[in-house]
Amino acid sequence: MSRRHGIDLSYYDLGRTPFFACALDPRFSYCLYVPEDYDETGTKRYDLIVAVHGTDRTASEYRDRFAAFCDEHDCIVLAPLFPAGLGRRTELHDYKFIGYGGIRFDRILLAMVDEVAAKYRVDASRLLMHGFSGGGQFVHRFLYLHPERLRAASIGAPGLVTLLDPRWPWWAGTGGVSEEFGVRLDVDAMRRVAVQMVVGADDTDTWEITVTERDELWVEGADAAGANRIDRLESLRGSFEAAGIPVRFDVVPGAAHNGFDVLDAVRAFFRDELAGPPAPARKSARKSAR
Repeated sequence: MSRRHGIDLSYYDLGRTPFFACALDPRFSYCLYVPEDYDETGTKRYDLIVAVHGTDRTASEYRDRFAAFCDEHDCIVLAPLFPAGLGRRTELHDYKFIGYGGIRFDRILLAMVDEVAAKYRVDASRLLMHGFSGGGQFVHRFLYLHPERLRAASIGAPGLVTLLDPRWPWWAGTGGVSEEFGVRLDVDAMRRVAVQMVVGADDTDTWEITVTERDELWVEGADAAGANRIDRLESLRGSFEAAGIPVRFDVVPGAAHNGFDVLDAVRAFFRDELAGPPAPARKSARKSAR
């Protein structure tokens, strides 16, 4: 079907959209994929997928990799762009920690979701969210703060993890999260979210993710989760399962640290979630063999 101008939507509001500035803070922007057969006068509602980029900021590429899935499953994908160099030119990582330098990146994202919900017929109350590497860091920390806003959370190969463990201070653990963000962890709500953790079987490099006491990021427990991304994701899974939160754990054969190489597993997870029972009825999560 060819793209066309609509009633309120234009050619640029369908298919692969340009980046739109976030009204709450125009330093941040987002792009969308909207199925081209979206009918402004129709009644069909769409699920909303949020795809969070990693350090390299390939937001539009993640958007594109979900396009066919959205056509097949009646979804819209939102890909936020958290630019590097905010505050200081060398800054790369602030968004991964949710709150940093006076910016609440979770609130920025939720403002983007509200903009999309005002424009399209989407279920913005319960999101399907995926992030890889730096995006995986964002997703599991967003889950701690906003479980009620998530239907499914896919956590891909985070380099630094926040264990669901109050013995360690934030960001290594959840100690002090109430003082840091003004919220109480709601583990019961987290149990109602479908959780996937996904990593490549060959994702064993440590050069980018080693934090020592000389580093600005260092907090007690920064090295408690293991040496590489596989170890750390296993530790994160252990902390979730100890709290009664089921985890679907996917290790992708032949994949190293490349977010696009694990997307088949992510799309399968989302496909199962969309086809399955509502979250409160969920008994357990599937777990793949390693």
